[in-house]
Amino acid sequence: MRTYAGIPEENATLENAKVMLVTVPYDGTSTWGKGADKGPELFLNASENMELYDIETGTEPYLDGVFLAGEISENSTPEAMTEAVYQKTKELLNNEGKVFTLFGGEHSVSIGSIRAVGEKFENLTVLQLDAHTDLRPEFHGSTSNHACAVFEANQKHNLVQVGIRSMDAEEAEYLPEGRVFFAHEIANNDNWINDVLEKVSGNVYITIDLDAFDPSIAPSTGTPEPGGLQWYPTLELLRKVFEKCNVVAFDIVELMDSPMAKPTAFLAAKLYYKMLAYNHIYNNN
Repeated sequence: MRTYAGIPEENATLENAKVMLVTVPYDGTSTWGKGADKGPELFLNASENMELYDIETGTEPYLDGVFLAGEISENSTPEAMTEAVYQKTKELLNNEGKVFTLFGGEHSVSIGSIRAVGEKFENLTVLQLDAHTDLRPEFHGSTSNHACAVFEANQKHNLVQVGIRSMDAEEAEYLPEGRVFFAHEIANNDNWINDVLEKVSGNVYITIDLDAFDPSIAPSTGTPEPGGLQWYPTLELLRKVFEKCNVVAFDIVELMDSPMAKPTAFLAAKLYYKMLAYNHIYNNN
């Protein structure tokens, strides 16, 4: 049987695992670079080639267990995909005391999982690391488009956006006031991490579009934008969020297949594992 990162089967059962991982190889609405449907497989392959000792925390996070909870392959329509993700997430959230995680796919896959997590957990903050606001009410005739990924989350929850550097004029009216951290402002603010932390509290869902990172370190995404986040400051932010809050779920999306996909795939694999490490030391009840 295949396990996450090739970990021993004893650490990969639902019963023994503290983390559940769903993959959603969906790329139905992306409008420029295609290939996000290959992202989950690229991520899993890269994960199998990592060292499993985390130097920063001095831990082996896989020992907490990671259960591969299946692949959601519904792709007939964006709405059908969203509903399938919602139902699967809702089902898995019945397993108390476990963290739900998801790997996409394009960013629209997050709509259904955020919806389900928001129904289960009160006082939810959605922390979005992204180059794009993704706040369109609908796009190309669908509310389940990747350009609408956090519109619903912004209506229902405390949305905090970090790394934004691209948006459409129509999205300006939907920006969460005082909770958008634009990349050009981050670049000139040594205190930006603490500023973000002031807006993040309670139960937290973290959604990371890999185009949040600068394309110099994560080029293989659907819409790479110059001027993005760097590796170590991003890890510092994530570590402090795990320390301060109750991170109940997280996802990583928009890893795209390309001739140069491996560096970005490995970044995604390390990023996911880093979040497992922070979950281990701060949320290991």
